[in-house]
This record gives sequence, C-alpha cells and structure tokens, in this order.
Amino acid sequence: MARIQFELPEQFLFSTDIPIYISHVNQGGHLDNAQLLSLVSEARLRFFRWLGYRGELDIEGLSIVVGDMMAQYKSEAFYGETLQIDMVPDDFNRYGFDLVFRLRDKASGREVARGKTGVVFVGDAPGGGKKVAPLPAAFRARLQAHGHATPA
Repeated sequence: MARIQFELPEQFLFSTDIPIYISHVNQGGHLDNAQLLSLVSEARLRFFRWLGYRGELDIEGLSIVVGDMMAQYKSEAFYGETLQIDMVPDDFNRYGFDLVFRLRDKASGREVARGKTGVVFVGDAPGGGKKVAPLPAAFRARLQAHGHATPA
C-alpha cells in the first residue's frame, strides 16, 4: 500500500502553541492519533478567532464543516511537550478551502505531523437543515487583510 505523501507550503499564516496533556497520550506513551485530530480542531478554532470570528458557527453568517482530513505522521510526541501548530489556507474552491497544518515540538523543532483539513461553508437550507454555501467574499477579504493572497 502506498503511503500518503504531502508537501508543505513554504509559508504559514497562523501559529499557535498547545501543550500535550496526559489525556492526549495513549497506552504507548505518545500522542494518540485520535487526539491529533482534537489538537488540530482546537488550532482551527483559534485560527478563526485570530481572524476575528467568535467561532466556527458564524463566519459571515455561515458555519463550517470538515469535509475531509488527511494527516501524515513524522515522529512521536509526548506528554509535557508543547506543540507549535502552524496553519495556512490553500486550494480554494467555490465552497471552501483546505487548511494546511504542521505540528512541531516547540522546544526542538522536531516535526510531529502534517496534513490538511477540507473546510466547507454551509448555511441554512429552506425548509430546515443545512446546505453547502459559497465561500464568503468578506472572509476572503479578511485573509487578504492578514497578508494572505487568495485566488478569486
């Protein structure tokens, strides 16, 4: 079976630090793979807050859902380490974008994992429920105000 190969961009737009708690560690003594998703989710929320949004439920009147996620592990991470999680939006489409991430041990710089989360915008559908919605122009403008060029 072929292994996932994922190339990182040259620059990241956002960075946040998250410590590894004992609840993040599995019986093998290292960061649990399910907890990696939780750490990336926390960093994603911090990214949207950094852009000035209160959370993921009201981004220019829309909310987001994760359409897919891919992760490539590079090394183990352990209790007591602090992970630096870097993120940058990439591969924009009509309804969303990929949020590329990299996790590194802050003290040593050792890369722990990399990957991307596919973010899709959704809004209320007539008659109830949710439907996919176009990426808001005001969201794109906020990214550009933070120095990130986005294709139209």
